[in-house]
Amino acid sequence: MRMYGLPIIPLTAFELLAGLVTSQETGNHPEWPRWCGKAYQPQYPAFDPGGEVVEPGAAPGGPLLHIQLQPRYSIYLESENQAEFIVNAGVSKWHGQPWPYLDSPATAPQIDFTISVASTSETLVSGRVLANTTGNLFTFDLSRLKPTLEPYVILLSGGGGSGGGSGGAAVAAGGATENVTAKCELMFLPEKKHGGSVTKLDHLNGGFLFRSPATGGAFEPFLPFGYYASCDNFLCDGGYENKVRAYKDLGLNSMVSLTRVRDSRPTYKYLDELDMRYMYDLRGSYRNLTAVAEQVSVIRDFDGLYSYWGADDAVRRARSPRPDGHQDPFDLLPKARALIRKLDPYHPVSVTLNCQNFHFGEYTAGADFIMEDVYPIGINTSTLSKWGTPCNQTYGDCGCDNCQGNVQDVASRLDDLARYEEWLGVWPKTKAHNPQTFFGEGYWSRVPTDHEEVAMNALAFNHGAKLIASWVWPFSDGLGKVMGDFSLAVARSPVRDFLVSGRPARVDIAGHKLLDAAYWVRREAQGQFQLLVCVVNGGYEPISEDVSVFISENLRVEGMESVVWGNASWTPSALHDDDYVRGAVIKIHNQSAMSTNMATFPASSML
Repeated sequence: MRMYGLPIIPLTAFELLAGLVTSQETGNHPEWPRWCGKAYQPQYPAFDPGGEVVEPGAAPGGPLLHIQLQPRYSIYLESENQAEFIVNAGVSKWHGQPWPYLDSPATAPQIDFTISVASTSETLVSGRVLANTTGNLFTFDLSRLKPTLEPYVILLSGGGGSGGGSGGAAVAAGGATENVTAKCELMFLPEKKHGGSVTKLDHLNGGFLFRSPATGGAFEPFLPFGYYASCDNFLCDGGYENKVRAYKDLGLNSMVSLTRVRDSRPTYKYLDELDMRYMYDLRGSYRNLTAVAEQVSVIRDFDGLYSYWGADDAVRRARSPRPDGHQDPFDLLPKARALIRKLDPYHPVSVTLNCQNFHFGEYTAGADFIMEDVYPIGINTSTLSKWGTPCNQTYGDCGCDNCQGNVQDVASRLDDLARYEEWLGVWPKTKAHNPQTFFGEGYWSRVPTDHEEVAMNALAFNHGAKLIASWVWPFSDGLGKVMGDFSLAVARSPVRDFLVSGRPARVDIAGHKLLDAAYWVRREAQGQFQLLVCVVNGGYEPISEDVSVFISENLRVEGMESVVWGNASWTPSALHDDDYVRGAVIKIHNQSAMSTNMATFPASSML
């Protein structure tokens, strides 16, 4: 969702014509003004907007074996010697194929498989995985492949092995299992000829790896943290150098740049000088492949480029008195992404979702990662909207689609997106959060407080987000400072490395429904680990009593290393089961209202 009053990038006459040619909209009643597929003006009735992802019916005959295959990273370069495949052998109610003993997966036959190149049948990996396991990594030698700008089609094929308990014994005795298959693409690219940056996405944990002259030519974990950066009064201003420097000095490390390179080339060169990394905006051009090609051909070799902003599902049109979204044909972003990949396979493409559940699968099909717009603070969910209509699943626009109007909407939306991927049976994509740092337009009665702002960002991390891009700069110097302070705390090592290279383990805290807790684990050396723990009190009342965060790993926590954020106090201890120490518990004391607390702890293995 985008505020109307902000300037749009001027379109050429050709681009305007191309937009008209491709303006066919999707969903029900495209002839009416709609937002997220729903009518929002009182002269139009409510109707089913369609496009919902719903939970599939369970497969008859019990759970299924769902084999999935992906390369560890979205791209590999010819300067690299080795690569990895990820093999998932999950148990699913909806997707996959029959497999013996999945009601008790520990007794199910193991899966023996080979991974090969489709065009040559050359085997890259032979391996074995257990049923009901995911994230299994298998290394192979890249010297067996030639770098190319075209993706390799990779095939996994296999069947039941003899291990895995009674099911494996049955296979060894002549029992039958079905053959298993999976397919993916592998990008093994030549080195870039003209310099500039390269970005990888981690298909295991979701994070970004970034390489540029500023990193010494080595890939490093990257947690983008910043704003959408306006052209007016910022990037296109005559004093842009001082303004960009002041933005960086806040502690922010990235932006989504809302100006075209042909109009602001000196600005982009200055961003490169400062190592201010940016996502390049193609949202206004993706419907016109000629405009996409013109821009990508120029910006692709700049040092600070880390990705492209491809499209929104239902973007608000700037300078419009109405929120009518594009709701464009589903094939537009896949076509744009295919062209971008042809011109620049070294950087990923994003899509932004304003809608809670409107053709999720179709709109995300052409994206490498997904950003969500959840702007819940100060919205009116209890009475009529600014348009005089109620807001619900089938009607109205209140500024945040199907939101409750609290910070928990951020966590709920990220959980929704992950759930849709599971229901659709697709590999999960990297997620990003676009925080609210504005108010007005008849939707938002106030700006978020500093504490609400930090809480929404921390909730995004707890629920798997790997990128923060707030709408919009310049707007509020006060929120800019707290965003910069939080960026300095989380977007640099060591916290960055937890958030980028790991996955949050969620912790349910009984009796406190507004507490949201998660932790990350990093291996430091043999038997030595580090923990990052984040607890968000998303309520407007303090919590004075001790709250226990249980670490469900075989770890012993040995004191506290550092406080990352917040003013609560922490006490680690062992978790006992009778006389047996089976893990760790970390107690947090005296949490303020609407507060975020993060800390790191050293730990060691108990195995």
